[in-house]
Amino acid sequence: MKTLGLGSVLLAVLRREVSLALRQKGEVLTPLVFFVVIASLFPLGVGPESALLQRMAPGVLWVSALLAAMLSLQRLFATDYADGSLEQMALSSTPLGLLVVAKAISHFLLSGLPLVLMAPVLGLQFGLDGRALGLLMLTLLLGTPTLSLIGSIGAALTLGVRGAGVLLSLLILPLYIPVLIFGAGAVESDAAGMGAGGHLSLLAAMLVLSIFFAPIATTTALRISLE
Repeated sequence: MKTLGLGSVLLAVLRREVSLALRQKGEVLTPLVFFVVIASLFPLGVGPESALLQRMAPGVLWVSALLAAMLSLQRLFATDYADGSLEQMALSSTPLGLLVVAKAISHFLLSGLPLVLMAPVLGLQFGLDGRALGLLMLTLLLGTPTLSLIGSIGAALTLGVRGAGVLLSLLILPLYIPVLIFGAGAVESDAAGMGAGGHLSLLAAMLVLSIFFAPIATTTALRISLE
């Protein structure tokens, strides 16, 4: 019964986060528009050479997705911190970790999942075939939740700090690099005929580790920021 109760609380907080985010459609659309614009500029700037575009595609799309996902991280806890809701949640009997998990899931649903769905359309500009597009989607589906979970740690550590956006980028970019390397590397390795199994396994392992450790680290950081 306790598990069911915690699950109900998690769903309620998740619905709240999604509904609040959807009221500010501009903030929801900004990462997606940024992703589309950045990824679309590269084929225009590089030219129509298909072999070069195909080699560039995984790295360009992954870097664009990573930067787009970072745009909304600073606001992950900032609104609740500003109006006092975050402090009330920390003092309530509901575990603060539930808020962290709900925030990370909502960030993935609103910022990460649209990038996953848009990636194949942008991949067509680079001349990627169906297999490469499917693999690109899979790597983003494994990688973007990890980005949201890791990003939540940085958002909690920089909560209430002046110039938080720059500091947040400096904190989490080094942690994002392995996800970027293995995400883009999976598509490149498969295109070279070496298979993508190892890269996908490492992405899945990083996701599992993030699911376990990131909420704990974020909860601790939030309590420090609230003191």
